[in-house]
Amino acid sequence: QVQLVESGGGFVQAGGSLRLSCTVSGSIFNINNIGWYRQAPRKQRDLVAQTTSGGSTNYADSVKGRFTISRDNAKNTVYLQMNSLKPEDTAVYYCNAVLRRVGSTGFSSYWGQGTQVTVSS
Repeated sequence: QVQLVESGGGFVQAGGSLRLSCTVSGSIFNINNIGWYRQAPRKQRDLVAQTTSGGSTNYADSVKGRFTISRDNAKNTVYLQMNSLKPEDTAVYYCNAVLRRVGSTGFSSYWGQGTQVTVSS
């Protein structure tokens, strides 16, 4: 089985910072893309930031310059450093990993359970 466990969400005032972590465990052969999505109430789930196995990164325009994604391949962990938070960043943040399991020939997408981030004005 594959599990994605997120941590680091919480409540913060506008202008503050939070750091999210997501650790992938299980019978993993390798992880390709891994990143963060978010979903606000009554809205669709959107990409926030993503990093590839080659180290490339991709950010939503709304978070560029404020959020930084990084990964520790040895720990199968991805981080999202969120600075200068705004009330519009309030959402449930989900970790997503596209990975290949041991014994599998293809890649599949897996999701974490989500962590709430609330930014007050």
